[in-house]
Amino acid sequence: MKNTVFAAGSAWTAFLAFIIVIIDQLLKSSMPIGATTGFTYVAFVAWAVYFFSGCTLKGGIRAMLGWAIGIGFSIGIVKIAGLFGFTPFFCVPIAVFIVVFLVLYLEKVPWIDLIPAMFVASGTYFGMINYVAAGDLTNCAKVELIYGFIGFLFGWITIAGKDVIAKALTKK
Repeated sequence: MKNTVFAAGSAWTAFLAFIIVIIDQLLKSSMPIGATTGFTYVAFVAWAVYFFSGCTLKGGIRAMLGWAIGIGFSIGIVKIAGLFGFTPFFCVPIAVFIVVFLVLYLEKVPWIDLIPAMFVASGTYFGMINYVAAGDLTNCAKVELIYGFIGFLFGWITIAGKDVIAKALTKK
């Protein structure tokens, strides 16, 4: 790869990161949670998940499905933990065991087999709910889905744009 193509691709990616931060600044006040803090980091995490999904449309769709499933399973962990509230120390570990056991079986199902995306979305969800949303399960899920979609979209835009840039700069 020529240095010029690499530099232009890097500038494109940096510009997209710049745009995501602007989108967050415009969007955060209309979100049901995090109006003063925003969730740029969620979009960046989803953007990275797009990259580790293979940087293809199919991989991106699989990653988005895994992202949504991971959020759903996180809500399931909270609900199941409530059922085991009589064992305060073990309620969450028991819920995690049950849900993770079930999640791992999705590895056998085409299109919803990208388990790492589920784990990343779940970790992001628990970060949001523990530090920003104070237990607001539904609104936390909505915001994570919105910002996750932004991140996945920008992942696709990154690759598509870099391809266009590389072709334009390598024409003779």
